[in-house]
Amino acid sequence: MAARDDAPLQTLFLPLSQGLLRWPEGPVAFLRARDGWPLREQAQGREVVCEQSFAPFAKALESAGLEVSAELGADQAGRFGLVLVLPPRQRDEARALFARALQLVAPGGTIVACQHNDEGARSGEGDFKQLTGLGGSLTKNHCRVYWSAPAQGQHDVDLASRWASLDAPRRILGGRFTSRPGVFAWDRTDPASVLLAENLPADLAGRAADLGAGYGYLSRELLERCPKITALDLYEAEGRALDLARVNLAEPPRALPLQFLWQDVTAGIEPGYDVIISNPPFHTPSRENRPDIGQRFIAVAAQALKRGGRLFVVANRHLPYENVLNDSFGTVRVLAERDGFKLIEAVRGGSR
Repeated sequence: MAARDDAPLQTLFLPLSQGLLRWPEGPVAFLRARDGWPLREQAQGREVVCEQSFAPFAKALESAGLEVSAELGADQAGRFGLVLVLPPRQRDEARALFARALQLVAPGGTIVACQHNDEGARSGEGDFKQLTGLGGSLTKNHCRVYWSAPAQGQHDVDLASRWASLDAPRRILGGRFTSRPGVFAWDRTDPASVLLAENLPADLAGRAADLGAGYGYLSRELLERCPKITALDLYEAEGRALDLARVNLAEPPRALPLQFLWQDVTAGIEPGYDVIISNPPFHTPSRENRPDIGQRFIAVAAQALKRGGRLFVVANRHLPYENVLNDSFGTVRVLAERDGFKLIEAVRGGSR
């Protein structure tokens, strides 16, 4: 699920490759880090500490021999002479990330950030300038890279404090769930997930899995609507979302085994499920359009279900999932359609 052509990653290093900025002697932090040849080329022989909560990207960074944490702790504050940032699209989340970068950078250090023009680069630069001041910027590859002047305490302290809490977890949907900015459908119920939940048969039974569980909305709906489910595994690649799911299912409707698995579903899951539900993603956190991810979720579900096991998958109506469904399952039918979404039930055939 790593990005195939990562223009923001390439553009991020322009100020360093052009000599406008220098690498510091000590360690460098990289927030929302992604692997790729620009990072490997630039980081060679340097101590780069990466923060990445998205499992496929974290695994790729580890495979490249880089140090990776899901989140850098408070004990790292003021340690880094250079902090690299690939800000997310969601603005509150991005502002909170800028505030964290400011906490991590050492006195006299520099923060460098880069965004694609279609992902809020201009507003991101404006926010960054408001917080830290602007040391410079460049545009290339339909991206904008911008950086701070050497950090000497000239930032807006009050603004940094406010922004640091912008992506904090908070109660949503009348207090039923806990969520936070940046997580998929973070402040609402996604209409595709609602369509799936409303059509779950009450007689579903046995061991179940939720592929791409997010903050746990569908998992909780499954347990509330289907009392014969005896165990549930939640698979989610984004660690920030999985942490929320743990909170949202801390008190399930009834006692049963729950597993929260920080895992890339496309790499495969363990077998033996009676029921699988999924509202699969069709793009990566770097916003690359990837309908093949949903197709792979379906193929993995087919391999993981017992004979006669049932998959309930919901998607945008235009996404090309029918071929893989027909190739992987004995019976396939559309259960419901609404607001541009389709809900499909597929039953596993074969010898298992």
